[in-house]
Amino acid sequence: MDPDHPLDAIRHTAEHERDAYAGSADRPLGGYIALAAVFGTGLAGLVAGVRAGRRPLPQPSPLDLLLLAGATHQASRLLAKDPVTSPLRAPFTRYRGTSGPAELREDVRGSGLRHAVGELVTCPYCLGPWTATALAAGLVTAPRATRLAAAALTAVAGADLLHLLRGRMQQSG
Repeated sequence: MDPDHPLDAIRHTAEHERDAYAGSADRPLGGYIALAAVFGTGLAGLVAGVRAGRRPLPQPSPLDLLLLAGATHQASRLLAKDPVTSPLRAPFTRYRGTSGPAELREDVRGSGLRHAVGELVTCPYCLGPWTATALAAGLVTAPRATRLAAAALTAVAGADLLHLLRGRMQQSG
């Protein structure tokens, strides 16, 4: 490493900061940067596409916000916890059992980008911004289909809530 070369100095500083931040923990900051870059690039591409197509940006109604909230919640949990979507998470996780009704408990595996993706795909809260952004993009590019899909996902979230309430009532009765 040449200390006078600007790229080597930047790399050294970045490695020092990564180590100072993480301590002895495995924190894949490079993987997080890559995921943030993917998200940002996708968002920039979406904005560029909308501008190029001269599509008007919708003003979401209160109903749209409720639909998107329910759909974001349900889609994020579906992607992060559902047994049927476990093949999508399998390259980044290890099965550990169940964590609740129709939900899996999985550990993140690997290091670097693989670990960062594993953290993303097993965390409904982490998937929330990605899911909400995709749904918002749908409102711009295909509003009727997006509202229909969001309504279906929100209905499933409501049904899940009713299942859980019924189960609690049966246990306490």
